[in-house]
Order: sequence, then structure tokens, then C-alpha cells
Amino acid sequence: MGTVTIGVSIAVPEPHGSLLQERRAGFGDAAAHGIPTHVTLLPPTEVDAADLPAVDAHLTGVAAAGRPFPMRLSGTGTFRPLSPVVYVRVAQGAESCAWLQQRVRDSSGPMARELLFPYHPHVTVAHGIDEAAMDRAFAELAGFEAEWPCTGFALYEQGADAVWRKLREYTFGGSVVPPQALRGVGRSPVS
Repeated sequence: MGTVTIGVSIAVPEPHGSLLQERRAGFGDAAAHGIPTHVTLLPPTEVDAADLPAVDAHLTGVAAAGRPFPMRLSGTGTFRPLSPVVYVRVAQGAESCAWLQQRVRDSSGPMARELLFPYHPHVTVAHGIDEAAMDRAFAELAGFEAEWPCTGFALYEQGADAVWRKLREYTFGGSVVPPQALRGVGRSPVS
């Protein structure tokens, strides 16, 4: 059967997802149209195609244990000079993203893996482009704001054409974000 490259992420909903994808392309990032706008939970990971049912079962369990939580993006950041990336910051929901990614990569599951860098939830808006364009992305999106109730995540597969395609969405066990959570009041929605 061979191997496939998968990733798990939280999609940035419309109209924000398309807007950030177009901005990323406008900064000169050639990969922009092949990568849906997202917050990564599992970076590109190669698995045996035969293991996809186990991956699905594992992600179903992670989603069942999760609860909806508020997500808010605000402003920009960068990993330069360590990594040539400019991103939009996750201002609210970072703890929940960290909780999720730990469970997705759990050592007992089919996607166990170590990360090259400590986990830092973000939305990439420029990667591997020239410094002037990186600076432009950082400055032009510094005032970007978006928020939404995060109700799940998705599994993606990277095709031979380098385009990421959604295989399946996973909805959290709870169906509604409590109103107090949207205001940032109350306990962690995923603990």
C-alpha cells in the first residue's frame, strides 16, 4: 500500500481562511494555494496507508474527549532567525490547541512523534520567502483580528502535487461553546 503524508489541523473558517491564504500568496509564498489556512496540531507526518483506519480511530477518540473552545487570532509574530516564518498569533485558544496536539501525538497512538521545535500554535502567513516580503507580511497583518468557536479539527493528506486535501473532519464531544467561554470566563474547555 505504501506511505502517505498526513497532517492534523484546525481550519481557520471563512472569510478569514481565504483572506489569509490570498495574503500569503500575495507576499510571494508559492505554497499558499496548496495549504488551507490552519493551526497545526500534527505537522506533516509520514504513515503507512494501512494505518489510516487506526489514525481515524485515534482521532475520533481525541475529538470525543475534547470540547469546543473560543479561538482568537490577533497580530503577527515570527520565528526568524531560527525559522523563516511569519505568522498570525493565536491570542486565545493556545492552551486548548496544546492539549489537543499532545493527544494527537500521544506515544500510545499511531501518530506518535517528537517535534523539531516546542509546540507554538500559530497561523503561517509567510514561509521561506525573501526577507523584504517577510517584513511586509509582518507589518501588513499586524492589525489582523479574527475569532470563532472552535468545534473540531480535521485530518489532511498531502497529494503528489504538494496540495493538502481534507480527508475527514472530527467534531468535539460537546456540541456548543458555552457563552461564558466565549468571554474567556470559566475553566479550560478541553480539560
